[in-house]
Amino acid sequence: MLKHRVQATVVSIVFIFSILLTACGGAANNDRSGAAVKDAVATTRTFETQKGIITIPAKPQRIVTDYYGGELLAVGGKVVGVDPETFANPYLKEQLKTAKDVGNPINQEKVLELAPDLIVVMNDKDYDALSKIAPTLHIPYGTVKNVHDTLRFFGDIVGDKEKAEQFIAEFDKKAAEGRANLEGVIAEDATFGIYEVRHKGDLWIFGDNGGRGGQALYNALQLKMQPKLAISKEQGLQLSMETLPEYAADYMFLTNYDPENTGEALKQLKDSSVWNGLPASKDNKVFYNDFHTFYSYDPIAIMAQIDLFTDMLIARAEENKKK
Repeated sequence: MLKHRVQATVVSIVFIFSILLTACGGAANNDRSGAAVKDAVATTRTFETQKGIITIPAKPQRIVTDYYGGELLAVGGKVVGVDPETFANPYLKEQLKTAKDVGNPINQEKVLELAPDLIVVMNDKDYDALSKIAPTLHIPYGTVKNVHDTLRFFGDIVGDKEKAEQFIAEFDKKAAEGRANLEGVIAEDATFGIYEVRHKGDLWIFGDNGGRGGQALYNALQLKMQPKLAISKEQGLQLSMETLPEYAADYMFLTNYDPENTGEALKQLKDSSVWNGLPASKDNKVFYNDFHTFYSYDPIAIMAQIDLFTDMLIARAEENKKK
């Protein structure tokens, strides 16, 4: 009788122990399952565009883009492919050492070779084809208007809003330093204009969001835009030699788009009586700037341009004092 009771007790203990093991194993499996679900949810997210709501990686690891290389790199984006023009951006040389040229327009075969998990384009010509390779965001030119909006917008895309805010803090500090350094150097009512002469001889003036240093000059350093352009609110206007005096400014910054390096259009402008008759020309307040150095308008470029403009203006003021 005692033997039967002992056997029954042993069986009961084994049964209870097996239940506990099953419960613990189930709990562990449930934990792993729950973690897996959480991980799956965290790996993707949705992003609203003009093309609709697109599901993208929460933290993209391989990004291909046409014109947004600098914007994405500024917020830590892992860019593996960009358009050829981006490689001419002097501020991105180091960051683009391992990136590949995907052509302009984007070459689909080159994109396939790079195996991106996200594609970001300004030009939507091949949007449908690219969308079959990886989730594709079409971000039209002018979607964002200033450095702060740009950084937050692209920080959201790459899943690093903290990086965007860090850059904004650094940018604001740099801008404040630039403004402080120009105090007493520039008259408060002085006006500024950004111009470009092109290889075919046409002449343009640009606003605060058309590249050529506009965001650094007008938004960061808060210098006064050429009045007539400011009233028009245009980002770019083509000028004739007849209308140029109406759009002249106290300080004039000129870039030269000359892909064949002939120098002909710039020479003709410099030799013209209209150009030489402008107050800025007579007062030695015209600046001839490298096209690639000032064309770029991503946050990294704009940050550097703040110092370039500040240093130019201070140096020219010292030079003019000696005359």
